[in-house]
Amino acid sequence: MDDHPALQTEGRDTLAEPVLRFHGAARAVTGSCYELEADGRRILIDCGLFQGSKAEKELNYRDFPFDPKGIDAVLLTHAHIDHSGLLPKLTKAGFAGPIFASRATEDLCTVMLPDSAYIQDTEVAHLNRRNKRRGRRTVVPIYDGADVVNCLKQFAPVALGDWFTVAGGIRARYWNAGHLLGSASIELECPAPGERPRRLLFSGDIGPEHKLLQADPSAPSGFDYVICESTYGDRDREGASEADRRRLLREAVEAALDPDGALLIPSFAVERTQELLVDLQILIESGDLPAVPIIIDSPLATRATGVFARHARELDHGEILSRALTSPNIRFTESAEESKALDRLKGFHIVIAASGMCEAGRIRHRLRNWLWRPQATVLFVGFQAQGTLGRILRDGASTVRIQGDEVIVRAKIRAIDLYSGHADGPELREWLSERCPVAAGVFLVHGEVEAIDALKARLTGVVAQERIVIPQLDAAFRLTARSAVPVSSEPASRIDPDQPGHLDWHNEVSRLLLDINERLENAAGDKARGVMIRKLRRAMSEAD
Repeated sequence: MDDHPALQTEGRDTLAEPVLRFHGAARAVTGSCYELEADGRRILIDCGLFQGSKAEKELNYRDFPFDPKGIDAVLLTHAHIDHSGLLPKLTKAGFAGPIFASRATEDLCTVMLPDSAYIQDTEVAHLNRRNKRRGRRTVVPIYDGADVVNCLKQFAPVALGDWFTVAGGIRARYWNAGHLLGSASIELECPAPGERPRRLLFSGDIGPEHKLLQADPSAPSGFDYVICESTYGDRDREGASEADRRRLLREAVEAALDPDGALLIPSFAVERTQELLVDLQILIESGDLPAVPIIIDSPLATRATGVFARHARELDHGEILSRALTSPNIRFTESAEESKALDRLKGFHIVIAASGMCEAGRIRHRLRNWLWRPQATVLFVGFQAQGTLGRILRDGASTVRIQGDEVIVRAKIRAIDLYSGHADGPELREWLSERCPVAAGVFLVHGEVEAIDALKARLTGVVAQERIVIPQLDAAFRLTARSAVPVSSEPASRIDPDQPGHLDWHNEVSRLLLDINERLENAAGDKARGVMIRKLRRAMSEAD
C-alpha cells in the first residue's frame, strides 16, 4: 500500500483510483472474495470457503490477507458456501460491519452457515483422532456455532433493483443472477478522480438458460469494469432444454435400476437437490418413472428445502416442489441413526446426499458403503472442482481413499451436466455481450485455467482481448478510467499462483499409495513384491 496515497473523501480532485484485490476464485472456482478500496473505505464482495486440493483448503485456516477490522461492509452475491463460508471467520476476526444480501440469501445462510460449522467440527474431530494416533498436532475448527450466531446478526437484507449506500460514497444495487434462490449480480458505483464515478458489475454466479426454479439473469449495460465468472467457459450445452434434462435423468435412473442396487446422487443441498426433486416428481407423475423410494440424506437439504418452500411463490415450478415434499415415496433423514440405517435398506432406491463434490457430509458414508458394489450407480449432476473426491471419481479412478479407507470402484459412474447452476460458454458470452459497452476491462474469475482461457477466446469480438484480465490469487489492480493497472508492490500470493485449480502433492501421494497397493496385490508372489519394495526404497534413498 506504500505506493499510493490514502484515499481521500474531501473533493473529487483528491480522490485516488479505486483498487480491486482478488483474494479468492482467481484461476480457480472456490473461495470467492474480492476486496474493493475506494473513497477511503474497504468493502468485500463475498467471503467464501476454499475447496479442492488440500493446499487450497489450508487457506481457510490462515489469517486473512487483510485486516478484518478495517473492512467496512460485505456484499454477498449468494448463499453457496464457496461464496459465504468464511463470513463467520471474518466476524470472529473483528469485522463488525453490515453484510448486505437479498432476503432469500439471508434465509439460506441461516441454515447453511450453521451446517458449515457443524461439518467443520465433525471433520476436525475425525482428523484430530487420526493426528493423535500418528503423533501429529491437533487443529481447531475455523469457527464454531457461536461465531455463526454473531455473524448472522450482521446481515442486512436488500431488495433487487434498489440503490443503497454501502459505505462512504460507494453505493450498490442487486440484480437477479438466475443461479440460486436469492442469487444476485452486484452493480457498484464508487467515487473516482474526475466527474464520473467508476461503474463496476460483479457477476456472481450466472445461471444457465432453462434453469428449473430461477428466472433468467438480468443486469444493465455500460460499465467501466465487469468481473465475470467463467466456471463453464469451456462447455457448450447445445440444444439443452428442460425436456432434454428430464430425458437424461430418466435414462440415468432406468440404467441404474437393479433390485439389489442403489442410485447415489451427490448433490449440493441448496437448489440442486430441490431441482432434482421437482424433475423426479414430474417424471413419476407422468408415468415415465416408477415411484421408487427417494431419500434426501442431508439435514441441510431438509432445512434448505423448508426455506425453498417458504419462497415457493418466487420460484418457477414452486407448486411442483410443494407437491414433491408431500409425496409418499420421498422421505428425509435427519438423525445420524436414520442415515446409518440406509446401509441396511433393501431393494432399489435413490439417495440424494451432500456434498455435491463429495468433500464432506453423508455422501462419503454412502460412497464407502456402495462404491465397491457393481449394482450401484453414482450420478454426478454438477461441477466437480479439481482435487475433490467427486472429480477423482468422474475422471475414472479405479480405487479411492475415503476417510483413510481404501475403496475399490466397481459402481457405474455417470454424469449429467444439465443440472449445473452455471451458464455455459455461449451463455456467458451472451450475458457479457448484453452488459456492453465495457469501457476499461473485464476480469475473468471463478474458473479453472482451461475454462478461463476458453471463455477469453469466445469473447473475441465482444471485448478487446487486451482488455481482458486473468488475475492471480491476491493480485491487485488500480481501476483507472481507461484500464486496469497492476499494483506491483502488493504482497505475494499466499500459495504458488499456479496451484489453485490443480491437483497438489497430497492428491499425488494418495494416488501413488493406491497404485503401489494395487501393484503389490497383483504381483506374482512375495518374491516379486520384495523386488518392488526394494526398488521403491532405493528410489527414495537416491532422492535424499
